[in-house]
Amino acid sequence: MIGRVLAVSDMHSAYERTGRLLAAFEREVKSQAVPHVIAINGDIFEHGNAVSVRSGGAVDWAFLAEAAQLAPTVVNLGNHDNDLTPDLAEVVARMRSLGVLVVSNIVDTRTGATYAASSTTAPFGSRRLRIVGLATNALSTYPQASRPQLSIPAPGEWASAHLADLTQGADPVLVLSHAGVVADRTILPLLPDGALMIGGHDHLLFQHSQGRSAYAHTGSWTNAYTVADFHEDGSVTAQSRAVMADAPSWPPLQGLIDATLAAHMTDEDRVVLGRRAEPLSLGDTGRRVAAGFAQAAGADAGFIGHTTLGTGAPSGPITRHMFNSIVRFDGRLMGADVSFAQLEGFMARANQDRPIPLDQRSGDFLYGAEARPETGRSGRAGVARIVTTDWCATNQGEYFGTTMLPFAEITDRRVKAVAAAALFKA
Repeated sequence: MIGRVLAVSDMHSAYERTGRLLAAFEREVKSQAVPHVIAINGDIFEHGNAVSVRSGGAVDWAFLAEAAQLAPTVVNLGNHDNDLTPDLAEVVARMRSLGVLVVSNIVDTRTGATYAASSTTAPFGSRRLRIVGLATNALSTYPQASRPQLSIPAPGEWASAHLADLTQGADPVLVLSHAGVVADRTILPLLPDGALMIGGHDHLLFQHSQGRSAYAHTGSWTNAYTVADFHEDGSVTAQSRAVMADAPSWPPLQGLIDATLAAHMTDEDRVVLGRRAEPLSLGDTGRRVAAGFAQAAGADAGFIGHTTLGTGAPSGPITRHMFNSIVRFDGRLMGADVSFAQLEGFMARANQDRPIPLDQRSGDFLYGAEARPETGRSGRAGVARIVTTDWCATNQGEYFGTTMLPFAEITDRRVKAVAAAALFKA
């Protein structure tokens, strides 16, 4: 084996596992006497984590500093990496001060230059690992205050224009894309054979082989990471590793996590909103919430975006702080009347947490669930009533595959309140 890459995307200040991920990385580095590179493919920070905001991301920054001591560490900038510090230039400078390499194709409109070089190299034994980074151009997903400072090219067009030059003569190659799987499909044919491409932004978890190359999404909320092995025959293989909630943690970082939570959580954060007898996976959490939407609105089916959720609902008491990591965003509920044929199509498109071919993945997908007939059927012949969040209604082309749905607000219903009722009811 030539070397290994330990990759993670979309961490989102998931402090319940941050120390456990670092301990896992240490074990990986010690388990194989080959060069390692740690690759963090965007979205380290999370503005929905009140403790992260109040502490200035102390835990996240400590994680980066410790990772850089374990192995050469590179960060590709995502759309949440300036959640706490709006100016990406300041974020990049601080990362570099910790010894972290940074790559990005995001342009600073104030200077006309990218916030970091779009490619760099990291030591990889007797070789040099060429690393290229690109971001999502979905500007509405970046912190609003920073948007005037950001110019982001369309990922596929940028890769078509630059990837060959940036990877020419390089062996081996790592491409970090925080652009999402739909954009990534246009980039994959451009990869040199034997390259590794790590995707992010959509919070997906899968691996895909292309010739001697490997393409993987690593999951989200620090629930998993990916180990990619570069082999002597020029091929790359990738596999996922779970980060269990009861796995050993890195003691110094865990001490900081515990102290940070104690110092920055308020009484309101600690309020127990409800209890669950059994945990739910992320997918089952999404479907439970979607069904709750439908039942609360008297609709036939409910839908919620995959990345509106962070992690699955655990068993036991769930505080407000924990709940905010399950349902990340609040908002209005929106309803629309559709045909039953349309509803069947939406349901077929939803719930992409199941195994699914790469060419059928739509990126940030919907969890969908039909309401129980006795509580949720609209009762109108040939007409189905659906309900979703205002984000999914506004971006219906991405989520539902159409822009013609006549959504209207459902008054007196908010996303988080209805979701909580669905998760905590007996």
